[in-house]
Amino acid sequence: MTARVLVVDDVPANVKLLEARLSAEYFDVITAMNGEEALAICDRGECDLVLLDAMMPVINGFETCRRLKTNPATHHIPVVMVTALDQPADRVRGLEAGADDFLTKPICDFALIARVRSLARLKMVTDELRMRAVTSRDIGIESPERETIADAGRGGRVLIVDDRASSHERIAAVLADEHDVEVEANPNQALFRAADGNYDLVIISLGLENFDALRLCSQIRSLERTRNTPILAVTEPDDTARMVRGLEIGVNDYLMRPIDKNELLARARTQVRRRRYTERLRDSVQMSIEMAITDALTGLFNRRYMESHLATLIDQAKSRGKPLTALVLDIDYFKAINDSHGHDAGDDVLREFALRIRRSIRGIDLACRYGGEEFVIVMPETDMAVAAMVAERLRRRIAADPFAIQQGARSIPVTISIGIAGVRGREDSAAALLKRADQALYRAKRDGRNRVVPDAA
Repeated sequence: MTARVLVVDDVPANVKLLEARLSAEYFDVITAMNGEEALAICDRGECDLVLLDAMMPVINGFETCRRLKTNPATHHIPVVMVTALDQPADRVRGLEAGADDFLTKPICDFALIARVRSLARLKMVTDELRMRAVTSRDIGIESPERETIADAGRGGRVLIVDDRASSHERIAAVLADEHDVEVEANPNQALFRAADGNYDLVIISLGLENFDALRLCSQIRSLERTRNTPILAVTEPDDTARMVRGLEIGVNDYLMRPIDKNELLARARTQVRRRRYTERLRDSVQMSIEMAITDALTGLFNRRYMESHLATLIDQAKSRGKPLTALVLDIDYFKAINDSHGHDAGDDVLREFALRIRRSIRGIDLACRYGGEEFVIVMPETDMAVAAMVAERLRRRIAADPFAIQQGARSIPVTISIGIAGVRGREDSAAALLKRADQALYRAKRDGRNRVVPDAA
């Protein structure tokens, strides 16, 4: 895996050293000598990750990081602050400025490369979601960036996995002021607990007794329900090898003992905030997908989705030797409803009609709004006789109960006409099937409406 790493330091020797280390691991390295250059490079989208020196003239690293993380165009870029400062207060200052990690000089090569790889992987996932979310913005779905920047990272659901009471009690006490904290002292139950809890963060002690904590981290990362849950590992200062291995298998962040209260809070906020951002991106993408395949008024699938999916259903029916039937439904005299009661009343009727369709069909059936007041129901593994019974039952239900309009102030009678057609042989197509059902619907309307008419085989 490669990534474009921006190294920012006002000391040329430091820049050269980091450039050599990263280039040896096949990362593409670009450099900047001050905060202003770094901000410009990031704003142009020319890097995947920033290694940022804390102590620089004019704009120091803390301020540079803060500006990156409060800019909607750059806040998603991971930032690792690199400095000779080694006090917990300095790390906390960097984390509160938005840094994703804080490495102290002299830098351990193993820790540096593992951290860069871990954050680069995270950036790739985020970029994929952001690219898909562009479509969401284009169709009017609000971008999650500004909401994320304003998110303080508090109020998360946190699971602590630690079998030492003295340890997990201290961690829980610190986090309880800002988060909803639960503890699992039995490592054998931790995976099930994490899978069922929908947590924003899982904190795992790497010093579990008689249990491989890294295996638990790997299992959490590989399980579908917890794949995107952030993991914060707690480790001993002399356990660098296991910490590096943890980053390689998907641990998001780590904390060295003895634990500094403020650093724990800052790292937890960062992970909760990141989790919420990726979830907002996924929600945005999912919403755009739903908008692309569903009708906004009725919530049923739209014509585009139905036509593409119907071909697949027909192919499956042919290959399995099963019947498939299509119903084309039309609301009788719908234009008169709009003319007499207004288009809002017409929308009320369409929404209620869609609701009644959902209540009348099975989960495997496909219902869509075909256009205007015309709807289609596709019924897999259903022959013409059964489909006719379902259609007649639906027709009677529609005619029996008037439709409420004008926010329930009035109700009006509504009837429907239905045409039915089934798949004929291996050469039949979606277009031919719908055409026959539509011709049957035409006969139903011609013969007086409020009736079900099957295709004349």
